Amino acid sequence: MASNIRLFVEADLQPGLDLEIKAGQLHYLRNVMRLSPGAQVALFNGRDGEFSAEIVDSSKRSMTVKLLEQNRPQMDEPDIWLIFAPIKKSRIDMIAEKATELGVAKLATVITDHTNIERVKIDRLRANAIEAAEQCHRLTVPEITGPLTLPELLDNWDASRRLLVMDETAGEKGGVSMSALRTSDGGQPCDAILIGPEGGFSPSELDLLGNLPFVTKVTLGGRILRAETAALAALALWQELVGQSTIAEINT
Repeated sequence: MASNIRLFVEADLQPGLDLEIKAGQLHYLRNVMRLSPGAQVALFNGRDGEFSAEIVDSSKRSMTVKLLEQNRPQMDEPDIWLIFAPIKKSRIDMIAEKATELGVAKLATVITDHTNIERVKIDRLRANAIEAAEQCHRLTVPEITGPLTLPELLDNWDASRRLLVMDETAGEKGGVSMSALRTSDGGQPCDAILIGPEGGFSPSELDLLGNLPFVTKVTLGGRILRAETAALAALALWQELVGQSTIAEINT
């Protein structure tokens, strides 16, 4: 049985390898979980699946684990991105954590006209994402990228990826609900969700987005949602959309 204690590592994984655990992970295993030689943990790296590993040696400065067998093979995941304007510290941490739990492949930040926080601590976001992936038994950790301006983001956009813009004015201007995007074309979906800042997108930004063929404006209803609420609601609805499409494809 796979251990409930899971660690993300960068090293390649295969049976029989010895890996050295140091720093924060060492503190967690030895001082928080109080594990000693003979105990088992699970390791994953986002490439090779999940492996069980046994602690074979422990000292003050390091711990050695031996990889045993693969618990779960690596699997393809939906390629969904979440792009959002930076917000306050505790709220941006929550977005990284919960978006990881909801399966995002990439977290990216964007600077818009109404963005009032432009500094983003990528290392902190990645640490939150790793911890969330470990706890929710996910096999990957989302890619996290630093902020671009909205024009920079759009100028380099791959038009094969649909950009779903959560627009609080979309309900008044012909925007669609998430459920209206349902298709049954099968395969792994390739989308991105864009969330605006506090105060929403500026009129010029909405005009810019509205003129792009790969953009679909989506309404989340009549309420004005905080950025983190909108992000998580959009991801949950998208996940339901993908699930329903998959079920429809299987049943045909």
